[in-house]
Amino acid sequence: MSVDTPRRIVLLRHAKADWPQVSDHERPLAERGRSDAPVAGRKLAETGIGFDLALCSTAVRTRETWKLAVQELPERPRTVYEDRLYEASLGELIALLNDVPDEVSDLLVIGHNPGMHALADALAGRVEGDAAARMNRSGFPTSAFAVLAFDASWKSVEHGVGTLVDFWTPHD
Repeated sequence: MSVDTPRRIVLLRHAKADWPQVSDHERPLAERGRSDAPVAGRKLAETGIGFDLALCSTAVRTRETWKLAVQELPERPRTVYEDRLYEASLGELIALLNDVPDEVSDLLVIGHNPGMHALADALAGRVEGDAAARMNRSGFPTSAFAVLAFDASWKSVEHGVGTLVDFWTPHD
């Protein structure tokens, strides 16, 4: 696969989490999260993107979100549960993307805020339609996702490399 192959990154924030007396990493989904995650999965399926790889944070709420959302996709992509996604800074998220194998054209990342919003904002050098306005107005709520496209290798992912082509949120 050429380095200038069209690639897409979809950044999915986990669904609404509960606040029981457990560590942050162990927080499960709230009832609303359990109902929103499959809706996000259906919307992901509607994008028509056939994901080659899903990178999912190891936190309970992200794993539960993925378990519910992936059931709505026509095909289950290879999934890697990635410790580095939990509490990752923007620089750490970009470094993680730089490690994605070039055989991957379409990548789904299931993570947390503020990282998902910061990454979408940082990568979006260009915007189609009102996607950025909708993303910034909503603040990237739980179960929301951003779709970015770029023509380069994963190793060259950096600020401004992509085009924000879509943004979806379940409670607009």
